[in-house]
Amino acid sequence: MKLINKTKSQRSESYNAESGNVLFLILIAVALFAALSYAVTSSSRSGGGDANDETNLISSSTITQYPASVRTAIMRMQVSKGIAIEELEFNEPSEFDNCLTVGGVLGANCVFHPNGGKATFVPGSAEVMASGTQTDWIFSSANEVNLIGLTAEANAADEDTAEVIAFLPGIRKGICERINEQLGIPGVPVETAAIDFSLANSMVNTDGSTPPEIEASGSGGTIGETPAADLDGQAFGCFQEPTDDKYVYYHVILEQ
Repeated sequence: MKLINKTKSQRSESYNAESGNVLFLILIAVALFAALSYAVTSSSRSGGGDANDETNLISSSTITQYPASVRTAIMRMQVSKGIAIEELEFNEPSEFDNCLTVGGVLGANCVFHPNGGKATFVPGSAEVMASGTQTDWIFSSANEVNLIGLTAEANAADEDTAEVIAFLPGIRKGICERINEQLGIPGVPVETAAIDFSLANSMVNTDGSTPPEIEASGSGGTIGETPAADLDGQAFGCFQEPTDDKYVYYHVILEQ
């Protein structure tokens, strides 16, 4: 009988010890989970935290990839149809009726038309814009980029030196900084040249007799040079306007 009681006592002590160990491990797990939750919360609340940087990286990739797809569509049009730069039309879908009829085909020279370049017209998403609203890309040929193709001697493009450039004005500062960081450009240069990206996407020809001229006539400026020399030779990047602090992304579609 004493032996049985002794055995029961040993089992009871062993059970109590195991219960104590399990409770200790649970308390450690709870403490670690609380510390991890605090670290994640603190990181997400910080404007310059890793989570914010990751979001800017994803957004910047979205912005840079879209003009590249438009460039591919234009190059396909040039190779298969022999379309020159001055014959390109950038009418958005709501203005397809204003595309010229070339060779009996409506929209043959329109980059976004199913009969033309078949590129998809996609506005800049609300998430990347400082205004929080979708913004249309602007396709212009009034400007040039210093050290890309031919560069005018004066700080103004002409019809022989202007590039076809996609602009997305008004994007968030953090995304602009991230894009330039990936390019090795410190910060966001302030561009004081008269960069004209006010041209509408729709290239309307009033008389319908000849293709609309989209080549520049000296109305735009040169991206880069002084003081924004960090953008010299950069086919895409970000700059800041000096007047309203607007951050602008540009991407060369066709260089001259």
